[in-house]
Amino acid sequence: MNSISSEVKVAPPSAQRHSDVRTISLVGLAHGSSHFCHLLLPPLFPFFIRDFGLTYAELGLAVTLFFAISGIGQALSGFVVDRVGARPILFAALGCFIASALTAASAQGYAGLLVAAALAGLGNAPFHPVDFTILNKRVSSPRLGHAFSVHGISGNLGWATAPVFLLGLTELTGSWRWAQVGAAAVVACVMGLLWWQREAIDDRLGAWSHEKAAAKPGAAPVKEEHPLAFLKLPSVWLCFSFFFWSTCALSAIQSFASPALHEMTGLPLSRTALVVTGFMLSGALGMVIGGFLVARVERLEKTIAFCLVVAAAMLALVSTGMVQGYAALALVAAAGLGVGLAGPSRDMLIKRAAPPGATGRVYGTVYSGLDLGFTLAAPVFGWLMDHHMHAAVFQGASLALLAGVASAAAVGVRIAPRRAATGAAA
Repeated sequence: MNSISSEVKVAPPSAQRHSDVRTISLVGLAHGSSHFCHLLLPPLFPFFIRDFGLTYAELGLAVTLFFAISGIGQALSGFVVDRVGARPILFAALGCFIASALTAASAQGYAGLLVAAALAGLGNAPFHPVDFTILNKRVSSPRLGHAFSVHGISGNLGWATAPVFLLGLTELTGSWRWAQVGAAAVVACVMGLLWWQREAIDDRLGAWSHEKAAAKPGAAPVKEEHPLAFLKLPSVWLCFSFFFWSTCALSAIQSFASPALHEMTGLPLSRTALVVTGFMLSGALGMVIGGFLVARVERLEKTIAFCLVVAAAMLALVSTGMVQGYAALALVAAAGLGVGLAGPSRDMLIKRAAPPGATGRVYGTVYSGLDLGFTLAAPVFGWLMDHHMHAAVFQGASLALLAGVASAAAVGVRIAPRRAATGAAA
């Protein structure tokens, strides 16, 4: 056992708790800023249409560009994180977000928005491999489930904050360009705080290595495998498909629920824009509860299935038009609770599916399913909006959640033998 591991093992419980909370909070702040930057452009779509004469389909392609770059980069960045460490990659990513917001602020047309989307996608690419590598190496096992919960909550809070911040600053200043400058300033502040507290997010000092069976006395050493060996595991690709389908649903809500509800209910855009914030805040509440469920529920796929089926039913009900006005907004927002409840169970399910020593690679590959979902779903839902098929936005989101349930169930079946073996060994 190395000296770093020894220091952590003998650390007083209060000191380890403080260290865990510090790391979890900083990683959560960084993750929240990345999700905030997911929505640098979508809340301002109506202004881009007004000023540049664009369509929803064209703007959907900007979202596609963001997530195409992010998805390819995310799969590759997992290997880089495993090799060089997470912290320097994190600071480079935040720098890309600042450049993206400033580029959007100075855009003179569609080309400028595409460049801004590309820079933001490049910044977003390494976030999940970075975050989960730091958490798995720096946070002690008893608080790891809560770390996943806070990680998910912070992402939802970033999504919830972005529309309010960008639209609010646009209204206050009279220009969406100043809103983008404000977003750049927010990310710069986050970057400064993380640099000040950089020791707490240094994964080179991590010592928990929850994945390594060899850390146990008398255990057989972990067999070294080819860096790409994890790609042969069906559970990895099933997790990938789960992210793909659940993100298709999320794409519909994030980018198009507000204008769709505006057309379906007649409420002003300033009111329907709150549905994204409500969905994300409900999701954050669900993740708080879900963090406790992870520690108490063995069959995580059952938790995921129940929560997502309920959320899918709510969205399907909205699509029928039977619920009108603010009640429709409330029902879409409430669906976020079910999605949030499933979040920590989802992340723990991926951890159980990951082989030893491949944390960055597995999370990078699996979370690239998130980017692929956004990449393909955005233009499809944008096309539906351009053809006035507003109810289909919620129908498609509902069906995508149900497809995600099937993928999660299949992951549970695949990892059941490993779960049984672990239980027998205990």
